[in-house]
Amino acid sequence: MAIGSIGALDAASAYGKALGVGRTGGVGGSAGAGSVGKSSGSAFGGMVESLVGNAAGSMRAAEAASARQVAGKGDLIDVATAMGAAETALDTVVAVRDRMVNAYTDIMRLQI
Repeated sequence: MAIGSIGALDAASAYGKALGVGRTGGVGGSAGAGSVGKSSGSAFGGMVESLVGNAAGSMRAAEAASARQVAGKGDLIDVATAMGAAETALDTVVAVRDRMVNAYTDIMRLQI
């Protein structure tokens, strides 16, 4: 589950850091997604921050479940469930990103 030579978690973490998600506790912190949305200036920006934070959290949970399984302390079904949730979250982030890029491209093509 790697994007090129960069792992999916690394890419999501870097994107979250660029958005400032890590500073509000939205990624891996004790604060929930509600606090992430409060730090944003717009509702859409808060939604994107929450989406990235949830995806990174899902990927961290999947990696932790995999590490427990490798150490012999976890269930394979837990790993499969966590990996499925992480994949779904990442697919959602990628779909939103693609739609944003398409919308930006359409706006840039408009005649003024």
